[in-house]
Amino acid sequence: MRAVWVSPIVALLCHGGIAQAQAYQCAIPRGAITLPRVTPDGPRREMPVTGYTLALSWSPEFCRSREDRPQNARQCSGRAGSFGLIVHGLWPEGRASWPQWCEASRQPSQTELRQSLCMTPDAALLAHEWAKHGSCMTQSPDAYLRVTRILWRSLRLPDYDALSRRDGLTAADVRRAFADANTAFEPEMVGLVVNERGWLRELRLCYGRDFMPAHCDRRRLGPEDDRQVRIWRGL
Repeated sequence: MRAVWVSPIVALLCHGGIAQAQAYQCAIPRGAITLPRVTPDGPRREMPVTGYTLALSWSPEFCRSREDRPQNARQCSGRAGSFGLIVHGLWPEGRASWPQWCEASRQPSQTELRQSLCMTPDAALLAHEWAKHGSCMTQSPDAYLRVTRILWRSLRLPDYDALSRRDGLTAADVRRAFADANTAFEPEMVGLVVNERGWLRELRLCYGRDFMPAHCDRRRLGPEDDRQVRIWRGL
């Protein structure tokens, strides 16, 4: 089953308005954008969509050991700009699992790719997220990228550089900072992913089928509120 796009997105836009999500520098590459062939890393699963997750990766932590890797050069080398939170992907959710790797015979257009490269500064990642997740939401890769950008641009992102300097920072502090900046969200709607050393890797924003913010289930919520969290600033 595929999600209905138009009405939920209109509802989201009416709820809170659009704001710039990120103020970091970003340069769009010249010329055609080449997309790699995407190979499935798991089985095909088709099921009814019950909600969505917008996964936001903290780029300084992701790039911490990847600055010199050619495959991560656009996001991590600094030559294309400086990135904070970026969109890892928009993922459909099911009741007990999640749909993935549905039929995806088309690729995003050059126009949509170029408009998405400051949101997700990795063309290979955009191609992968469409093939693995977006294909189970819509038959159009361009519609998938447009809806992802609408959700992204609706967010106001806290200053996580400043938050990282707070003594005794906890998961509750990170969730509360996001909810304070986005009145449609409650802290329980903001999932976190931290590594084994307590460094923040991602936010997992939870949405219902109507694309309105919703409480996260246990799987997506992540660490308990009192868990100590550190945020790498890339210095």
